[in-house]
Amino acid sequence: MEVVFWSAVFLTAYPYLVYPLLMIALGRLKPRPVHARPAEPTVTVLIPAYNEADVIRQTLENKLSQNYPREKLQILVVSDQSDDGTDDIVREFSSQGVQLLRRERRQGKAAGLNEAVRHATGEILVFSDGNSLFHPDAIRNLVANFADPDVGYATGALGFFSAEAGLSGDGASAYVRFENWLWRAETLAGSSIGVNGGVDAIRRELYCDVPIQLITDFVLPLTVIAGGRRVVFEPRALSREAPNAELRSEFRMRVRVALRALQGLSYMRRLLNPVKYPLTAFCLVSHKLVRYMAFVFLALALGSNLSLALQQDAYSLVLALHLGGYALGFSGIYAVGPRWLQKLGVVPGYLLITYAAFAVGTYKFLRGESMATWRPRAGA
Repeated sequence: MEVVFWSAVFLTAYPYLVYPLLMIALGRLKPRPVHARPAEPTVTVLIPAYNEADVIRQTLENKLSQNYPREKLQILVVSDQSDDGTDDIVREFSSQGVQLLRRERRQGKAAGLNEAVRHATGEILVFSDGNSLFHPDAIRNLVANFADPDVGYATGALGFFSAEAGLSGDGASAYVRFENWLWRAETLAGSSIGVNGGVDAIRRELYCDVPIQLITDFVLPLTVIAGGRRVVFEPRALSREAPNAELRSEFRMRVRVALRALQGLSYMRRLLNPVKYPLTAFCLVSHKLVRYMAFVFLALALGSNLSLALQQDAYSLVLALHLGGYALGFSGIYAVGPRWLQKLGVVPGYLLITYAAFAVGTYKFLRGESMATWRPRAGA
């Protein structure tokens, strides 16, 4: 039982402590720097949108104000059957060259991007969410990476406007900061396994149609790696957006991401072959699969700890600390106790919500369900 307990504890902590340290060590022992340099290829910015009337105007103004030659920049909005006036707002920008592609059948982001790419003229495709606001140099910094012929995909750094949005905003912000840091370490070692779908880019010739039930910003980078090119993190390509205002919205988003990521792993399972793709397989299991299975390890750790506590006094103390960690997380989720305690509970609370979403996503995956469509991130 002790083996079960400590193994479960190790596997829960592994994606956040051990794996990042291994990536840092590999990057220092055998670094693979990105040979980026200033470049100005033609670029198409693709913006999938569903009912983004509250934010799409600001997003388009943001893209039009990018520090990039306007004559080399195509902006294309893919409206996934929006019915809130999003399309009318986009049409107001037609005189500035913004193009609208309206889909009359709502099928989700992958279907929209698959169609939109056929209308793209840029050598580099840049993806933006409907509410993503880029730093003025974001596109310029992203495309500089493609001067390196080994690079096929580049991703930027996401941040959130509000740091006072409660567990959803503060927790998501901490989670994203950790991911940005980990992507930087993975890039130096070879390729980033995760990307930020709100500010990322791919060479036009490397884009391939993604099955509509899958998540494009998971599958596309993996197809690039499978093809022998690198996926790299560019910390200077900054993007900001509003976090989900409500925890249930964040939970729903995490369920969708987990479900579609598991479907993506199944679709790209050839990369899990450690003989053919040793580093990629290791990173996929470490960064993604072990993390998605954390709810199993948490249950094993708690169950084995309860059993051990009945047999050994030392494990009674461990159990008290164990339950204290859960109590801290719940104080963050339900905003109970002193303010300082709630603050301490933000990260463990967000992780508990995330692991619950992973459990639901895994259940849906095993049932063969799909969630191709989405709602705006900050929606209720």
